[in-house]
Amino acid sequence: MSPDLFADLALAVLAAHIAVIAFNVIGLVIVPIGGALGWRFVRIFWWRALHLALLGVVALQALFGRACFLTLWQAVLETDAGAPASRQPLIARWIESLIFWNLPIGFFAALYVAVLVYAAALWRLVPPERRAARPKA
Repeated sequence: MSPDLFADLALAVLAAHIAVIAFNVIGLVIVPIGGALGWRFVRIFWWRALHLALLGVVALQALFGRACFLTLWQAVLETDAGAPASRQPLIARWIESLIFWNLPIGFFAALYVAVLVYAAALWRLVPPERRAARPKA
């Protein structure tokens, strides 16, 4: 495969990573607000379960001292592309500087576990609702 294809795949993984981060952060903010304002969508069970599961995966990876698998995939693809980071589009470099911090994994483990505990507390404070079974005709 060509280096340009690897670079494009690395950017696609970065985009997926950004989407997961946005989903997780927005969920942490919107659930308590939506619960207080009576927004029904913040109580959708599958949405809340997915949110909690993704946060759990992130916290477990950090507790085991592992980088996020999306980060690892992106790094491999960038290496295979053989292009220096400066060849990335400006927006990609800017976003990477926002989401990749050069701090010890212990910091992230503590942060992600705290966020997971917060999300679990939201599960109790703004409980999701399962759909009622439809009556059969």
